[in-house]
Amino acid sequence: MAVPARKTSKQKKRQRRGHIKLSQPNIQFDATTGEYRMGHHVSPKGYYKGKQVVATDQEN
Repeated sequence: MAVPARKTSKQKKRQRRGHIKLSQPNIQFDATTGEYRMGHHVSPKGYYKGKQVVATDQEN
């Protein structure tokens, strides 16, 4: 069984994990509804690519 010869220092461990982080979500402005939404997702009002694809209970 492989055993490390030396303890991994805090600096080396943190350098290795430096790229593991949260990224910003892909938020876009939807001109049809005038709201922001996630990219490639249906807007809260049920629109996708300018067309109503999901019927919502409350119509504005």
